Amino acid sequence: MKLYAILLFLFFINSVFSWKKDEFRNCNQTPFCKRARSRKPGACSLIATDVSISDGDLTAKLIPKDKVQENLDNQEIPIVKPLVLAISAYQDGVLRLKIDEDQSLSPRKKRFEVPDVIVPEFLNKKLWLQKLKSEKSEDGLGILSVIYLSDGYEGVIRHDPFEVFVRESGKNGKKVLSLNSNGLFDFEQLREKKEENEDWEERFRSHTDTRPYGPQSISFDVAFYDADFVYGIPEHATSLALKPTRGPGVEDSEPYRLFNLDVFEYIADSPFGLYGSIPFMISHGKSRGSSGFFWLNAAEMQIDVLGTGWNDEFSSVLMLPSDQKRVDTLWMSEAGVVDAFFFVGPGPKDVVRQYASVTGTPAMPQLFAIAYHQCRWNYRDEEDVYNVDAKFDEHDIPYDVLWLDIEHTDGKRYFTWDRLLFPNPEEMQKKLAAKGRHMVTIVDPHIKRDESYYIHKEASQKGYYVRDATGKDFDGWCWPGSSSYLDVANPEIRSWWAEKFSYENYVGSTPSLYIWNDMNEPSVFNGPEVSMPRDALHHDDVEHRELHNAYGYYFHMATSDGLVKRGDGKDRPFVLSRAIFPGSQRYGAIWTGDNSAEWDHLRVSVPMVLTLGLTGISFSGADVGGFFGNPDTELLVRWYQVGAYYPFFRGHAHHDTKRREPWLFGERNTQLMREAIHTRYMFLPYFYTLFREANMSGVPVVRPLWMEFPDDEQTFSNDEAFLVGNSLLVQGIYTEKAKHISVYLPGDQSWYDVRTGTAYKGGVTHKLEASEDSVPAFQRAGTILPRKDRFRRSSTQMENDPYTLVIALNSSQAAEGWLYVDDGKSFEFQRGAYIHRHFIYSDGKLSSYSNMASAGFGKFASECMVERIILLGFSPGTKKALIEPANEKMDIELGPLLLQGGLGSSVLTIRKPNVRVTDDWTIKIL
Repeated sequence: MKLYAILLFLFFINSVFSWKKDEFRNCNQTPFCKRARSRKPGACSLIATDVSISDGDLTAKLIPKDKVQENLDNQEIPIVKPLVLAISAYQDGVLRLKIDEDQSLSPRKKRFEVPDVIVPEFLNKKLWLQKLKSEKSEDGLGILSVIYLSDGYEGVIRHDPFEVFVRESGKNGKKVLSLNSNGLFDFEQLREKKEENEDWEERFRSHTDTRPYGPQSISFDVAFYDADFVYGIPEHATSLALKPTRGPGVEDSEPYRLFNLDVFEYIADSPFGLYGSIPFMISHGKSRGSSGFFWLNAAEMQIDVLGTGWNDEFSSVLMLPSDQKRVDTLWMSEAGVVDAFFFVGPGPKDVVRQYASVTGTPAMPQLFAIAYHQCRWNYRDEEDVYNVDAKFDEHDIPYDVLWLDIEHTDGKRYFTWDRLLFPNPEEMQKKLAAKGRHMVTIVDPHIKRDESYYIHKEASQKGYYVRDATGKDFDGWCWPGSSSYLDVANPEIRSWWAEKFSYENYVGSTPSLYIWNDMNEPSVFNGPEVSMPRDALHHDDVEHRELHNAYGYYFHMATSDGLVKRGDGKDRPFVLSRAIFPGSQRYGAIWTGDNSAEWDHLRVSVPMVLTLGLTGISFSGADVGGFFGNPDTELLVRWYQVGAYYPFFRGHAHHDTKRREPWLFGERNTQLMREAIHTRYMFLPYFYTLFREANMSGVPVVRPLWMEFPDDEQTFSNDEAFLVGNSLLVQGIYTEKAKHISVYLPGDQSWYDVRTGTAYKGGVTHKLEASEDSVPAFQRAGTILPRKDRFRRSSTQMENDPYTLVIALNSSQAAEGWLYVDDGKSFEFQRGAYIHRHFIYSDGKLSSYSNMASAGFGKFASECMVERIILLGFSPGTKKALIEPANEKMDIELGPLLLQGGLGSSVLTIRKPNVRVTDDWTIKIL
């Protein structure tokens, strides 16, 4: 039996080692998707009745129009159960729409609503609606009920046919967003079987889903007006601008699927759903700007982007506005309720800020976490760890984190160590910590079913596992073999799990050890689609189908809370997660999963990271070099050069690949990878400042070009280049043996090459030589970048190093920038213990101001100096600088005129101005 189990296990793991299309369902094999896609525009017959204001919300009942007519004819209560609608308005232009079954009519069960995602502060921003005005629709045939949303915008419900939309204020105001304009809304209510032999079961391959509550899907259309493109809804390995999946000229295509799955070696340019699901979409167009839509729902979702003209044959009966361009979409989910949010923008940063107000802003990471990470499956033993660590020093390559995968454990029992391979884990971590370095170990949600394993024994006794459809502890296969899965949807179980990260419980852990959550989709090797059966049961008998996409989110949450508890609330956690859901940004970083060592995967990593940033997940990156396969040296070098600008920068590889640490590919390639990693460390002050901006506003660290240049149509579908903050533009090189690269530089100001200072004109596509030294990167005119130019073993050892300020002047000879500094590790910044400087260059003066608005100003101090100031684009002829308030004059250096390939620029350098980064000061150029 033991041999049989081992062979069975090997069969299962081999079956998931590569992506096989037939292992996963398509829309035609997914009944709710197939049904929703077959509906025709105008099929929805619902009308809104009993529209009124109640408890500060607009409320109504939704009933099929034919049933209302039957009621009028028969003077009887209609058989159909009405749906209950509530519309709420919130500060800053957010409209919330909820539709559910009427609980007063005793449905079979309460439909699942996702808890713990909406932040409490958002609920306090609700506007108490008091006034409801009525008006006739544009065609004069229907009634509209109108509420105030924000200055310039109104929320509107059309009674017949039912429709909800946001428009600009005024009776003839243009629409911004709408739901059910195309009449595709459908809500399958829970019901008893009509006949005993009615078959609700669904079968896929060898698996049967019992579906005890029958069909319960929801679908509806959402229109984005005056939009050129839509973006978002990760996670997919595809372009930033979402391609149409249905419509004239569109070949038969799958919808974009949102269903968290463990997909080995996923393919690029596919709408297939990967490890995470964020049902948030943002639109953008030149004529209006941006708007957004978010559906808080954790069941499987499929989303169609409908091409222009898809519903032309129905346009005469749909009464859609003919003077507004729009992008139509169809949203389909297996279960849950409608809990949707409209974001009016109007700018792209407004939309991401509005979304962050609902789901939370990204956590502020520790400084070490945004530096370089070295990982592989697996570093073999302590000797291997020490050798890798020493080689980084020998080759003058900084790094901050060394990772251990599943093989470091005792038989895949998490929170344990293989004591033959890692006999002294605490000493190992302390030796790394002495150099300012950290370690990360893996902890997954599957628990080995072994009565001698204390985690399993306790979880089993307490009833803390997800149950199968019969009520027994669910037993599936994963890395340890037979495994059960913690029911982390239960807050009590999350709290219990968090305690396991204490130093007493996690024997061998130290304060410099952090955590990696993998396989938390959840991955079940012998389950349907390599996941958990949909009819498995969670807390309060919630079916797994209802919360599947949130499972990894709750596991991530519990782990992050555990690290906070471990440090008595003083230490910011670092937890990397593979599965994601709205709100994941509050708990740590994510990566794009098991990619491959292919040029296409390097290329697609950029739109994947950009999409994650747009949807709240700022702290993300792709495995540098590709997880599967052996990259050729050129690909590996190019990946390091692009990856140095990912928010999360980690090299990682599968255990079947050749070792690929940066020093293994010859002296020249080691130099190139070292320079790429040095580039990241040089810009750490800038990255850390951007992470603080994301933490405060939700605006991502890495951004699409159109976020900063919203009127430039050439940026709308450009996802080969990206912006780091508002100041750095990076153009990746994604083809082998490239000789030249085309780079579009948006705007009407210059851009300066970060290596040479050469200026290039904005608003132009430049054809540049593809240098092996780096990928093209440019600083935007009018910005000031903080850097640290001394290289150490780790970011921790750079703490007291001086700063360089690089000032890129615009045509007005002006520029500005920011620098954020705190202790890099604690939560004291939340109590005002930080430095936030605002640098402004104007009229020949560089000034440093405090950007502090906190009552805690002064709690954090730094002795760091500014050792160098570099001005790009400065008019030549000056020789002195006057520093105030010291009243000290200094000589300055004027570099040579740089002409190759650009407009030419002058580089002026002020060395050792002897000003502290914490102080107010002014430097005048004489």
